[in-house]
Amino acid sequence: MIAHSLLFRYADFVFFLGGSEFLLGWIVGLGMLGCLAMRLAQGIGIDRYGPRVMWVASTALFAISCYGHLLIQSADGPAIFLLRIAYNCAIAGFFGASITFISSRAPVNRMAEVVGMLGTSGFLAMVIGAWLGDVLLGSGPIDISRLQIMFSLAGSLGVASMALGWLATRGEISPTPRRHVSPLVLLRRYHPGAVLLVGAVTGFGLVLPGTFLRPYAESIGIGRIATFFAIYAPTAFAARFLTRRLPETLGNRAGMLLGLGSMSIGMLLLTTATNNWLFAPPAMFLAIAHALLFPSVIAAASEAFPTRNRGLATTLILAMFDVGTLVGSPIAGAILTYSPSFGLPSFPTMFTCAAIIVAISALIYAVAPKPSAPDRAARRQKLGESGASSEKLAPKTALPRSRSPLRTR
Repeated sequence: MIAHSLLFRYADFVFFLGGSEFLLGWIVGLGMLGCLAMRLAQGIGIDRYGPRVMWVASTALFAISCYGHLLIQSADGPAIFLLRIAYNCAIAGFFGASITFISSRAPVNRMAEVVGMLGTSGFLAMVIGAWLGDVLLGSGPIDISRLQIMFSLAGSLGVASMALGWLATRGEISPTPRRHVSPLVLLRRYHPGAVLLVGAVTGFGLVLPGTFLRPYAESIGIGRIATFFAIYAPTAFAARFLTRRLPETLGNRAGMLLGLGSMSIGMLLLTTATNNWLFAPPAMFLAIAHALLFPSVIAAASEAFPTRNRGLATTLILAMFDVGTLVGSPIAGAILTYSPSFGLPSFPTMFTCAAIIVAISALIYAVAPKPSAPDRAARRQKLGESGASSEKLAPKTALPRSRSPLRTR
């Protein structure tokens, strides 16, 4: 996460090579194509071979993609797009594997709490990474040597992360071989409905600060962005800690609605920032949104799947985060490019449109029907869950095993 946050300065690299905000949006957005193509394979790989293999392989790919940027000389050639795809695949694989690894060690009703507390480890790293970016590129004209130091440092951190991931998963038990049901059948039977929309909107909302905050700050005469993340990270950490039991007590639905509301307010507050310290209010609201949305969305999606398919469930919802980035980043870049033609301020217009999209999505999710527990049980019965799982789903007054309807195939 330190390396990932260091590359919040990726926009400086694109602009140095002659790119624009419009091209930056397309590079970031199309970079998600690789993620979407790999998500299903990642989910199957995690379920079949365990999170450890995907964790170590993903961090190795992350380091390779960072070092590969040292060879890039053009912002509009195919190489930068391919490396961004590899970079995003690596990030996707890392998060998918680590979240699956930790969520498999928690009961369903505590999953959002456990995933949320795992995520707090990244908030301090976010501050460190943004601070390193400001140290390297925050003052004076940006030259190629400083950009190469940024990517070299990020690649080296990726190598360190690979070693630490290997150590962290030493005690992992390999999954038991079993007959594998088609992933398409699993997705059709277990999909979590409107949660997928919330996942896409979450991905769209969370990627905007990391991608467009730097050019926005420059447009209003602010040279550093570390202040935003210095407020964002501790606020998110505190919010994650204080609300860690919220999904268990009020449900994941409440956590998602509160998170979407906070995200919409944060986007609107960004339009009022005219100096470094006015980044504080939007940073706080966006941090609260991050703290609430990420664990609640992942837990809500995972609840619809049996335990042995948690890898597929995790990668499915992370894929929806990628869909939000894939669709939202080019749209944001287009708004920045063409809004002045209509006499509108570019960045305020973009953030206002983003706030409206988030608010509408929250309303849609609020009125969307929620699948009932009996529906999920019926879907699991159709797939032929094991006898133990069927008994767990059956009420205590069920018929004897030989006559129980849940035992009937």
